[in-house]
Amino acid sequence: MTTTPIHLQRPDGKGLAAGTLGLWGSTVIGLASTAPVYSLVATLGFVVLAVGAQAPIAFVIAFIPMLFIAFAYRELNRAVPDCGTTFTWGTKAFGPWVGWMGGWGVAVAGMVVLANLAQIASIYFWALFGLEFENNDWRILLVAVAFIAAMTWVSWRGVEIGERIQNILLAIQYLALAIFVVAALWQFFAGTAPNPTPFDISWLNPFGFADWSGFTEAVLLALFIYWGWDTCLALNEETKDPKRTPGRAALLTTVILLVTYVSVTIAAMMYAGLGEDGVGLGNESNADDFFLAIKDGLLGPFGWVLVIAVLISAVSSTQTTILPTARGTLAMGVYRALPARFKDVHPVYRTPSFSTLVMGVVAVVYYVGMSLISDNILQDSILSLGLAIAFYYAITGYACVWYFRRELFRSAGAFVVKGLLPLLGALMLTYAFIQSAIDMWDVDYGYTVLFGIGGTFVIGIGALAVGVVLMFVWFLFPRSKRFFRGESLNRDTEVLVPDEGDYGRSVDGGLI
Repeated sequence: MTTTPIHLQRPDGKGLAAGTLGLWGSTVIGLASTAPVYSLVATLGFVVLAVGAQAPIAFVIAFIPMLFIAFAYRELNRAVPDCGTTFTWGTKAFGPWVGWMGGWGVAVAGMVVLANLAQIASIYFWALFGLEFENNDWRILLVAVAFIAAMTWVSWRGVEIGERIQNILLAIQYLALAIFVVAALWQFFAGTAPNPTPFDISWLNPFGFADWSGFTEAVLLALFIYWGWDTCLALNEETKDPKRTPGRAALLTTVILLVTYVSVTIAAMMYAGLGEDGVGLGNESNADDFFLAIKDGLLGPFGWVLVIAVLISAVSSTQTTILPTARGTLAMGVYRALPARFKDVHPVYRTPSFSTLVMGVVAVVYYVGMSLISDNILQDSILSLGLAIAFYYAITGYACVWYFRRELFRSAGAFVVKGLLPLLGALMLTYAFIQSAIDMWDVDYGYTVLFGIGGTFVIGIGALAVGVVLMFVWFLFPRSKRFFRGESLNRDTEVLVPDEGDYGRSVDGGLI
């Protein structure tokens, strides 16, 4: 298993496999990264508890900042199609310190969610055999670590094999969701649903929220289920037509997710209602796993289909979560923001070999370590995930406005897509970050109390603070000097990307 670095003084940029993905392949990976089935399982019940019948419109409202930030990603990618994404763009716009922290935000989010995804995949794996264990049981840990190792290998082995696997896994996920929606509506119209609730247009009324705290909680929860679409931007250097295809895939991904989440939510409400007992969406005991609560009543002997769907969703997202983080640290290694080993690219598979392996090892160490200390701390680290997401998405939005500041008034279109929408998205996410931090300070927010305040706050803000410490530590090393002096990466730096050209047909058959 050789990981000899490729020298970068050549037209293939950082050495990644240029032209590997088309629009469809890029969109598939963006969708898979969000883990649509798992995201609904983990979020739908809690959103209903927060806002009741306004759950569908909460998902629509949470989509708005995601869409606005997707425009920022698209425009920045057109100008700077670099796999470092937020790190590279933040550095070009605001300098090395902001850029480094943006890259750290991406890494933190990836590490934390990997631990959660692996644990969920393991829990559902054992559920297939009718077995149930404590979250930190050795059997749960063993299978979770095996999933992380397997998906790390797939990511190390190459984007092509990963993209082909994701096509299959995503198809199974959407088939399961389609079965869920059809079965739920069929029972509603047949009158056999446990609590048939006719659709009401007020479910989509943005002014129908009863209280502000419930509204903000629901939107913050809903932000999580959209997160992950930016993976297709991190694969820009491996995508056919890297300046346009990834941006189109990002916008297409967010729209598909919106339609998916709203339609599934409405079908679930029509089938189960909002009651506080039984399978009702208002039942707190079902909030953390609505699908498991209704699978037998909805699908009878075929209830295992939903179990398989959640398992596949978690495993699928485990692999796609590794991709952007590994490519982000690859870019940081190339531009001297991390040790030189991080820029190693496999000479055959043309993947960020060292970065991918490090990501897998760190995820395993973090997951096992946190689980052995306390499963409650692990759960609080997952609840704090929204802080890292809002942090680096907001940096991207602000970076877009500042990077294009001299172009904003050349046309109305440029002002809207390069200035207004990214700024609004960044402001919304900044508010989400601040409001989340305030809420997390409360000792009742999560599962733990640390230093007399909410453990979720300590873990979320603490993770970002660790990044500040590591950044200053790296600043002390000689290799870092050119980066922190703004020499290895600045606004005028030519990014190390593949030469433009005709790559022919991508592995997914797409021609753009």
